[in-house]
Amino acid sequence: MDENQAPFAAQKNDDPARVEDRKTKRSSYKYRTIFISDTHLGSAGAQHRALLDFIKYNECDKLYLVGDIVDGWQLKRKWFWPQPHNDVIQKLLRKARNGTEVIYIPGNHDEFARQFLGLSFGGVLISNSDIHETANGTRFWVVHGDFFDNVIQHARWLAYVGDFAYTKLLTLNRWLNLIRRRFNLPYWSFSQYLKLKVKSAVSFISAFESVMIRETKKHQCDGVICGHIHKAEIKIIDDIIYANSGDWVESSSALVENFDGQLEVIYWNEAGLVSKHSLDEMSADAMSLAPSAL
Repeated sequence: MDENQAPFAAQKNDDPARVEDRKTKRSSYKYRTIFISDTHLGSAGAQHRALLDFIKYNECDKLYLVGDIVDGWQLKRKWFWPQPHNDVIQKLLRKARNGTEVIYIPGNHDEFARQFLGLSFGGVLISNSDIHETANGTRFWVVHGDFFDNVIQHARWLAYVGDFAYTKLLTLNRWLNLIRRRFNLPYWSFSQYLKLKVKSAVSFISAFESVMIRETKKHQCDGVICGHIHKAEIKIIDDIIYANSGDWVESSSALVENFDGQLEVIYWNEAGLVSKHSLDEMSADAMSLAPSAL
């Protein structure tokens, strides 16, 4: 194909994984592996515009869908499946058809898919968990994480009540951001702001991280990649790498592995890449907020 006809052309910079779309003048990115979770398709809170844009402008050799891709809990209450949610599924299946290795690890909201463990549909393998080895030889246990949430396992009724309240909060989120959009202000998650300010929620996140580290050691891996709690993160806890792929309800975030094996958390909106943070950057931020540094 003639260079002038190619829709994507490599940029003249130091990043070989970045190309430019000649039609839109926007950058597209190529990674070794992408991890996305908690898209909650089928719920009104799903940020489908940002997610569709992310899928369009990011390619990878291997794609992990780390649970809660479809929100079966919400669909049981009330059917909600607009065309953009269907478009997301179609684009993910298209990636599988075009050669991307796609592994789907169900979570608690899409637990119906667990009855198909070990099977492949449309080139998408369904698995309860997986061991992923990065380009630099780091072994990660990839799992959604709901099996290690005490509320989900031992007080399921409370989880449903919490999910109902969370849904109402996301509705408030949506109206708030419709107003912000009218004033050309970026998306802001009121629900995530509250979650990180409430002491009990912060304690829950810390407890979840601790149990994930303990279970990762049992699997004899160097790190864990999970979802479930809607908080994107990369950090080291007790010599184990804890990485969370975030969500597409509050933060529109994903986890990516570059071709050198390094992981990054990236944040995306309808216009493209917002920011990205490596393990070193996020660890430095955490250190700056530690009590000893205040």
